[in-house]
Amino acid sequence: MNVGVLASGAGTNLQALLDTVDGRDGVSVVAVGSDQPDARALERAAAAGVATRVFERSGFADRTARDIAMAEWLSGMGVELVVLAGYMQLLSPGFLERFPDAVINVHPALLPSFGGLEAVQQALDYGVKVFGVTVHFVDEGVDTGPVILQRAVELPDASSADEVFERLHPIEHELLPEAVRLIARGVVRRDPSNPRRVIVEPAL
Repeated sequence: MNVGVLASGAGTNLQALLDTVDGRDGVSVVAVGSDQPDARALERAAAAGVATRVFERSGFADRTARDIAMAEWLSGMGVELVVLAGYMQLLSPGFLERFPDAVINVHPALLPSFGGLEAVQQALDYGVKVFGVTVHFVDEGVDTGPVILQRAVELPDASSADEVFERLHPIEHELLPEAVRLIARGVVRRDPSNPRRVIVEPAL
């Protein structure tokens, strides 16, 4: 399965994919795009020999035009699954239509709680004792797509976002590659009786 990754920042989740699934289990990371020309993720991709391209918002008439160009590039690279790894832009409906049920995202909270930006700070402000990571399919909403995998961690005394992220990042770096592996194996499917429920078939 050819994977394209979109990232806006440091690219640590991209690095986890490159280190643990690229070239294994039938998975190849073939393209990395970003809306930020100085994103560290682009350097990581280039170092791994992966094609990169920048899609700055200022270079297009609007978000839809940018997303169409991005979708065309990814399609031209043979991408079958799009992974959002710290990509800080909403994708337009036209983009999602090009990759139906084939765009996933990693989010630093246990959805449906604390969607959107500053999720960890939202959780801290609310006073939760359990934090976590979600990998989910992307739909037209903000972190509202069906959940594929989740993992929780109890941090009853956490007082800062940095402290929480220190515990969440390793989970992200395990959970996102695992989701890609499972999708590549063809064992992830929607429940026909409840489209919001994602079924992961047990390993044989």
